[in-house]
Amino acid sequence: MAFTTGGLFHRDSVKLAELYLDLKEWDSVRDKVFFKNLLQSRTLNSLTRVSREIISRLKTLEADELDLLISGSTQEQKYLLWLAVCRRYRFIADFAKEVIRERYISLKSDLHYEEFDYFFNKKLEWHPELEEIKPTTRNKLRQVLFRILREAELLATDHTINGSMLSKRFLDAIPQKRRQDVLVFPAFESGITRVAT
Repeated sequence: MAFTTGGLFHRDSVKLAELYLDLKEWDSVRDKVFFKNLLQSRTLNSLTRVSREIISRLKTLEADELDLLISGSTQEQKYLLWLAVCRRYRFIADFAKEVIRERYISLKSDLHYEEFDYFFNKKLEWHPELEEIKPTTRNKLRQVLFRILREAELLATDHTINGSMLSKRFLDAIPQKRRQDVLVFPAFESGITRVAT
């Protein structure tokens, strides 16, 4: 539940993925980010937080996915970064599958803060540790998640859920063993299987 830092980090994530493919080691990437302030952060604290967040997300991506993150279209890049966020944070993945995708395939095309609040309260029943989260932090988590959704172009500014158009190249980059991960996207099963074959 520590996703209170920033948003999708599209540009910076692509930059660090390129650096990783060059250096082949995440520790070396981190060191270079600090040494050259590659993220143009004003403070060391901010640089530490943001670089840690981006690297932790990028580490969830497989080699083919990282390649596509660098060479793919802007939309493919954003979808890969959304996938990385969902892999990094199970709460977000569950929200994506159980709320966003379910609303989309049942033709409820809008998503508001109320759906997040309802989902959060439902999760409290199974995860009492969530009660330790202060209301201000909960609001921040909700705000950041909706920002990420908008930056990934999965949610429009009018709160409409944008259906995902997953390309064959995108689906091919996802390893077979992780194919279930595509369920974090608002898309009909028929559209995904048609493109994948």
